[in-house]
Amino acid sequence: MEENRVVPPCQLLLIGGSAGSLEVLFKLLPRLNADLPFAIVLVLHRRSTGDSSLTELLSSKTVNHTSEVEDKEPVKPGNIYLAPADYHLLIEKDRTFSLDYSEKINFSRPSIDVTFESACEIYGESAVALILSGANEDGTHGMKCIKKAGGRTLAQNPETAQMPFMPNYAITHGVIDYVLDIPQMADFINQMK
Repeated sequence: MEENRVVPPCQLLLIGGSAGSLEVLFKLLPRLNADLPFAIVLVLHRRSTGDSSLTELLSSKTVNHTSEVEDKEPVKPGNIYLAPADYHLLIEKDRTFSLDYSEKINFSRPSIDVTFESACEIYGESAVALILSGANEDGTHGMKCIKKAGGRTLAQNPETAQMPFMPNYAITHGVIDYVLDIPQMADFINQMK
């Protein structure tokens, strides 16, 4: 990342993950400040049947309001949103969520790439994306879009990932600005403006 570049304030933090990512979130979420000035969107590969207990579990780990996304819901700063099972999550120009049931991408619905690319088009350089543990390449293309638009891209240190393929794939494809352990992720996120 260019040292002298003025970094725009973050308006949206996107976090994508698959196998092994829940354990990371259970450690990361409690470390996040309560007054974050941006929304957080979680896109996790999960079973196609809805499971409200995941939202409850994540909510129990943070003081920030956490909910599963509903179609046409506005994106609000300070909230944590979870992509629903078996739907792609898009962000519209008016900064509302949209749910889509089109074909799976990288064997996944929700697809991390779909959400990251959609957010990139709307938020551009004010988007920040973090890729966590997982076993396929989903997320790398979306990270590339965010990086190209001037946003910041982060990856879990593959050495700390239960399934290192996903963060490692993004790193080796040159789309990551920072490689972080869990405490470093929390510090980075809490210091973002």
